[in-house]
Amino acid sequence: MLNWIERRTGFVSMTKNFLTEDVPGGASYWYVFGSATLFAMIVQIVTGIFLTFFYAPSAMTAWESTKYIYDHPFQHAVLSIHYWGSSAMIALVFLHLLQVVIWGAYKSPREIQWIVGVLLLLVTMVLGLTGYLLPWDMDAYFASQVAINLTLNVPFIGGWIQQFVQDGTTMGTLTINRFFGLHVWLMPAALVALVAAHLAIFRWNGAAGPPVEDPRPLRKGRFWPDQLFMDTAASFLVLIGIVALSAFWPPFLDAKADPTVQFTPYPAWYFLDLFGLLNLVPGNLEIFGAIIVPGIATALLLLLPWIDRSTTRVLGSRKFILWLLGISLAIIWWLTVWSQLSIMGKQAATPAGGPPAVAAKEQANMTRSGGSNISPPSTTAAVSPAAKAGQAVYSQNCSSCHGAAGAGMPPNFPPLDGNAFVTGDPNQVILTVLNGKTGAIQVNGTNYNGQMPAFKSMLSNKDIANVVTYIRSALGTNHAGAVTPADVAKAKK
Repeated sequence: MLNWIERRTGFVSMTKNFLTEDVPGGASYWYVFGSATLFAMIVQIVTGIFLTFFYAPSAMTAWESTKYIYDHPFQHAVLSIHYWGSSAMIALVFLHLLQVVIWGAYKSPREIQWIVGVLLLLVTMVLGLTGYLLPWDMDAYFASQVAINLTLNVPFIGGWIQQFVQDGTTMGTLTINRFFGLHVWLMPAALVALVAAHLAIFRWNGAAGPPVEDPRPLRKGRFWPDQLFMDTAASFLVLIGIVALSAFWPPFLDAKADPTVQFTPYPAWYFLDLFGLLNLVPGNLEIFGAIIVPGIATALLLLLPWIDRSTTRVLGSRKFILWLLGISLAIIWWLTVWSQLSIMGKQAATPAGGPPAVAAKEQANMTRSGGSNISPPSTTAAVSPAAKAGQAVYSQNCSSCHGAAGAGMPPNFPPLDGNAFVTGDPNQVILTVLNGKTGAIQVNGTNYNGQMPAFKSMLSNKDIANVVTYIRSALGTNHAGAVTPADVAKAKK
């Protein structure tokens, strides 16, 4: 049978060559990170496929289907393994790259192999980001909202990226479907392709071995059976760790996402350093924390084989790179710890469900509207047909950020009810809706970091006129005058 398969595929000889490959320096547990990462990826693929049998990606069913998984022990165990498996995979990819940097294994002829490894880390983190939203609970919603709004800082194409990722002007069913498609199809396909490329290049170049001046004296070892045993043992330990974490610290499902209340999200641990960086920079310089600094760090990683001009991989000849690595790790660690403490402090200072006045106001509007997110027009203002039409536009495009009654949600979305700017110059309000508003904003003595997208390419002149009329004349206690489609058209010129 084996001869029959060999004559038609060559698989037997390829397997033999793979298993009898020499390992520079002999078998070592220093070489297990790649195999352990591959094992964690397999765990993620298997458990992820299983979870798709029970998950329903829509705003009406995402949380409910996740709750169903939580309520059934076996499904919950698989979800827990998938949850902790993602952390294990990201940690293992990071450790694998860290070892490559320390050993200098990115140097010629392994430059492309290094670039593929960095891309693998980025894709793995995107997988974690896209999966974070899928439970559609409070933490998932608000943490993902922050991440989506950060894309507005990308020069020139930020608005397009936000629209692509969010798939609309507000987060909802289309957003869940977009994240689900990225998480289940596009990113896994990219991950598998990159892993295949990484392994193929590794097979071509061979193992780099320890960073010694002359590799010739290194003793040789075979992949089979010594290194394969160590790889298997390491993968088994990874599995034990994932299962133990899943059993003793299963993931928590928060209340269903409700954009009308104030909530301080807690991001995944591998994004804490980025959140800490964002908290350090002022709101008007957010682009530095969101785009410029991470972009420079990524570029330096990708260009590391060309930045390091040393002629050997010996540690003593690469002191600058190793010092730079140590400082970078210290900064990442400090930002992570500081960010965690900062978020915990904010969560402790935020009452559950948001400030009582806001929560009570939103609940009253929810009750009057039959439990929907549509806030009825003010009963004390003259409600025109345009304002009634604008109410529907507001519900679909504005209420998820500014609240059903216009109460706003710190720190990014100011209140529209009782806002002097909203009831002031109508042309300025129209321009804000048309062009968006980002950066520092102060309303009623409170500072906000505006993240409003531009609606000029999303809504017609009539829709913009209607929603501005509704906000100015019939939202909450506002009683300002109406605007017309002609006013909008004039403002566009």
